[in-house]
Amino acid sequence: MHLFSTIRHVAVAFVAAFSLGALSACGPSSPDQSAYIFSTSTPDISMDGAPNVDVRIMRDGVQIADAVIFETRFDMEPEGMEAMTATVTAQGSPDPGTYRFAVKPTMAGRWRLSLGAKIQGEADTVRGSVIVMAR
Repeated sequence: MHLFSTIRHVAVAFVAAFSLGALSACGPSSPDQSAYIFSTSTPDISMDGAPNVDVRIMRDGVQIADAVIFETRFDMEPEGMEAMTATVTAQGSPDPGTYRFAVKPTMAGRWRLSLGAKIQGEADTVRGSVIVMAR
């Protein structure tokens, strides 16, 4: 009786482990970050006034028009000064698939605008960045 009980417990444990593995394989996966391209039509910005940076997010040659951008960071990482940050404020979309951000660079040089977005059909956040030159 004891041997039968032990075999049954091992069999139940095996089935449970197999089921969990199969379920995790079928669950939502992380987005392929390399499938998304972040680009800008404003690679040069002025130190004067209130410059804007326009960003497009694309996948397979198609602009993503319904992304919800909830993480923003504007820093001088391309110049080796990641700790130097400046203000960035979302300005909405001038047209579908383009996301506009007002930035305030504090000095001339290359700046990185990093974004985190929720995109329909992706379980996790999609992240990307663009580099702009402040002059």
